Amino acid sequence: MRYMLVIVGDESRYADWSKEEMAAQMQLWSDYSKALVDAGAFVSGEGLQSSTTATTLRVQDGERLLTDGPFVETKEQIGGFYVIECKDLDEAIDWAAQLPSARRGGVCEIRPVLAYEGYEDPQTAREGAAS
Repeated sequence: MRYMLVIVGDESRYADWSKEEMAAQMQLWSDYSKALVDAGAFVSGEGLQSSTTATTLRVQDGERLLTDGPFVETKEQIGGFYVIECKDLDEAIDWAAQLPSARRGGVCEIRPVLAYEGYEDPQTAREGAAS
């Protein structure tokens, strides 16, 4: 089963880091990613730019409303994600607990990825039954 590890944290914590501190953190993330790959659990993953680069879209009455930054004012932002392949939630939790940010008090939301295999669109099913 696939799980998404949504990495959440206070990005202001990194604002004053030196190049050396940032390089050390990037090495931790690189090591974590390699461990996932070596275990055959890695599906995909990316870090995200600062929430200040976000654009939020809402559609109201057919009109697109754009807002700079995240929709909600909050201290914690989504900083990145991994999609991993695990046998069960317990294994996903074990991987999430090894995230460099989780080991420093960060938050990780663990969510099963919706499996579309075997999903049948109701409209397609009705059309197939009618023929």
